[in-house]
Amino acid sequence: MNGTKNWITNGNNASVYLVIAQTNAALGHKGISAFIVEKEYEGFTVGKKEDKLGIRGSDTHSIMLSDVKVPVENRIGEEGFGFRFAMETLNGGRIGIAAQALGIASGAYELALAYSKERKAFGKPISEHQAIQFKLADMATQIEAARLLVLKSAWLKDAGKPYADASAMAKLYASEVAMQVTVEAVQVHGGYGYVKEYHVERLMRDAKITQIYEGTSEIQKIVISRSILK
Repeated sequence: MNGTKNWITNGNNASVYLVIAQTNAALGHKGISAFIVEKEYEGFTVGKKEDKLGIRGSDTHSIMLSDVKVPVENRIGEEGFGFRFAMETLNGGRIGIAAQALGIASGAYELALAYSKERKAFGKPISEHQAIQFKLADMATQIEAARLLVLKSAWLKDAGKPYADASAMAKLYASEVAMQVTVEAVQVHGGYGYVKEYHVERLMRDAKITQIYEGTSEIQKIVISRSILK
């Protein structure tokens, strides 16, 4: 097995890895299989830890494989099962990322709400100024809409019903909401939102990745549009 995969979460901490690899190039996506690969195999190398903008508590590395010999009994399922397996994994994973985005947005909103009641400007809490009230109203509404999309996609998956479209919608919308809400939470905090003493700047940095991994927002739109146009 030869190749490099970037952006591996827990890349250095893990001892066993699930690798989706091409085993027959002539068959295209039907020539992709899934394997269990162990860290101790000869030719398996872990790259440097990435210095990321956000989710800095998550250990992220590249993985390099150079002529790694993987026994056939380490294959998951039959030959060519890998692509279908990967797509199903992504569909489920998108619900998890949507939930993560929802949590980030909710946390930022709660901090902004609390701060708006404490911070005073022009003789009264800034929560009594309509400009801040409108921000909080938008944040609360967006979060509730995202929550319902996340819950629907999770319910469909648990019920054994088709959920690929719902998970893409939930991931797309919740990640966009996470970015919008965290930016507004920083704005509500004013200058204090820009310093590490207050937590909202970290949430803003953490929010960005939810628009990128498990498929970018643009990929989610492709998935959704293909479904509604077929």
